[in-house]
Amino acid sequence: MRCRHCHSALEKPGDYCLVCRSANADGVVCEIARDRVELTMLDGEEILGRTTITTVPESGDPAEVVERRNFAGRVADEIQRKRPEAVYAAGDREVLAEIRRQLHYDFYRVDGEDPVETVIERHGEPALAVVETPPEERIGGSHSTLIGGRSGMKVIHLVAGHPHVKKVIPGPIDAGGSGSQSGLRAKATRAGENGNVRLLLRNGSSVQENRVVTTAPDRETGERVRADLNGLLEEEGYGVG
Repeated sequence: MRCRHCHSALEKPGDYCLVCRSANADGVVCEIARDRVELTMLDGEEILGRTTITTVPESGDPAEVVERRNFAGRVADEIQRKRPEAVYAAGDREVLAEIRRQLHYDFYRVDGEDPVETVIERHGEPALAVVETPPEERIGGSHSTLIGGRSGMKVIHLVAGHPHVKKVIPGPIDAGGSGSQSGLRAKATRAGENGNVRLLLRNGSSVQENRVVTTAPDRETGERVRADLNGLLEEEGYGVG
């Protein structure tokens, strides 16, 4: 591929041109598995090319930690050489978290069976703002008690740590319900007109409704955040299905 601005040869599709100091890709989509990451470089709605980075996962500390960090570092280096305006990601959250630690870019999560097609379809829509404050600073409100003990606190921190969540406000506990499931369960409910959602925690007969303030400006984008939160809860074993 050649630079679209000065026509100098580029080593890989979508690379930033070091001759004329111009970017050739405005977006990179990362489809992340534990052992494989596929990067798709985009210019608007046009696919410029793809790059695949693989690893052989290790098991057990500290080998696994070192291997995952090195794998994420290779992905981060590949993205950095593109210098895109935005980075979109789907897939393995642990690998994604490590990539984010090594790369100073805002990441926007995408869902759907085809993340690249999803990004292309949303081209031109404003991307959701990313919240950088630590999860513990996003938890507030007059109710400090959470059902489920440590599990309840873990769920709240998971939700509060989502990049598009500004605040989680715990609500009162209703102990008068009936529950057939054992253990803590959690679910984000349908987004409101303002893009915010409710997080329902259930533990036996107790139910707690928590308000989740997101960066979504409306119901449609709030539904994207809701779906991502439920995916995260399902992965961690707290989803209600």
